[in-house]
Amino acid sequence: MGKKIINMASKKKIALIAHDNRKIDLLEWVRYNCELLKKHELFATGTTGQLIENELKINITKFRSGPLGGDLQTGAKIAEGDIDFLIFFWDPLEPMPHDPDVKALLRIAVVYNIPVACNRASADFIISSPLMSSEYSRELIDYKDRITKVEGDKISIR
Repeated sequence: MGKKIINMASKKKIALIAHDNRKIDLLEWVRYNCELLKKHELFATGTTGQLIENELKINITKFRSGPLGGDLQTGAKIAEGDIDFLIFFWDPLEPMPHDPDVKALLRIAVVYNIPVACNRASADFIISSPLMSSEYSRELIDYKDRITKVEGDKISIR
């Protein structure tokens, strides 16, 4: 399988998302890491973005609310190389009407090999890493090699 190298600049492009039951947790985390986050470019879904923007007093690129397509917009930005990592405080105990979108977002983050934090501990490890303030080269697997045949709307993968 072929690989491609993607270079992340020292100024990272960070997506911030939180389900309703986790928004307070994310806001506390953002408040604690405010000075570091201000050095990077921030993206967020709907309400979460507005709450963070009000908290940090900086502009954030906001997508739609998660259930209205914001998770999918974030995934598209990851695929386009416009997001370097994802902080997604999701609620594992609350079924969401947009669970398939959440699963697709997490899958696309793995496909494009970006760091993902789904809880405060993981987010703390990512943000405190020496890699946060330096350039980083990540490998991207070329999955096209695994697609063997396309027929109509069906794709065969080996």
